Amino acid sequence: MEIREYTPSDKNNWDEFVAHSNNGNIFHLQKFFDYHTTDKFEYNHLVFLEQGKIVAVLPGRLKDGIFESPIGASYGGLVTDDIKFSYAMELTACLLEYARTNNFREIVLTAAPLIYERHPNQNLEYAMLWQGFEYRTHYISSAIALDPERETIPRFQRTVRNYVRQSLKNTDIRVEINEDYEAFHPIMLHNLSKHNVRPTHSFNDMIKLKNLLPDALKLFMVYNKDEPIGGSLMFFCNDQVALCFYNMMYYHHTSLHPVHRVLYEVIEYSTKAGYNYVDIGVSQDTSALNPMTPNDSLIAYKETFDAKAVMRNTLAIKL
Repeated sequence: MEIREYTPSDKNNWDEFVAHSNNGNIFHLQKFFDYHTTDKFEYNHLVFLEQGKIVAVLPGRLKDGIFESPIGASYGGLVTDDIKFSYAMELTACLLEYARTNNFREIVLTAAPLIYERHPNQNLEYAMLWQGFEYRTHYISSAIALDPERETIPRFQRTVRNYVRQSLKNTDIRVEINEDYEAFHPIMLHNLSKHNVRPTHSFNDMIKLKNLLPDALKLFMVYNKDEPIGGSLMFFCNDQVALCFYNMMYYHHTSLHPVHRVLYEVIEYSTKAGYNYVDIGVSQDTSALNPMTPNDSLIAYKETFDAKAVMRNTLAIKL
């Protein structure tokens, strides 16, 4: 096994490997990284090869001796097939040997939660822990397990059930999957400004991502008659998980319950499309000194939609 840095000639093979891997998702794709301007990040992605064939990839950046993954994405870490434990041990040993040979001081990896894997497999995580990696941070995320055998509304808590049913009875309210990003972006800015948060993506970023990954991004817009009042930008990350990246509304339309309605529609769509989970994101208290501090009220709110906790872990090693 050998490791070398990614080159542009690897792009098609890299993305093909990620698409058919066990744990890869859109945040590992070179096509995803293309939405960043060329001067924003200097990447040092790594390709693992056996007899010239890709067997693993690791997106990331080496800066000041620290290799970090992801950079410019939500999830990183090693992307592999559904590997056996002995192979996970070999991959980890090879990475550490490469890191020491190239004078890495530290490796910091944040992988997607286990629900993103086609075949849940923690061989690699254990192999890394055995060979010296340690948990650095844990973030609590919330995901709704999808079940085509169950009706959606009865799974919600009573208040949410009532809000969704009220919305469905209101003939002025409708949800469309479209590309009305010009209407969605100001809703997003309005919503996030209430929490003193800046959006991860600009309007141009969203348009670039939609053009690069047209099948992976879907915008669910909520209208009151013809007035846009809310929406959800979904990233369909792989064939397992639909990620609710932005779930937004105009607060002066709270009484129409656009967020409850759009999340119901997202769950219905994702279930029928064959996904296993809707990930509705992390719930950390961003104002706290400790980044792991949970946002109790946000977690409780997500639980009203029958969401359960999933962990997003960061593994690190100092060399």
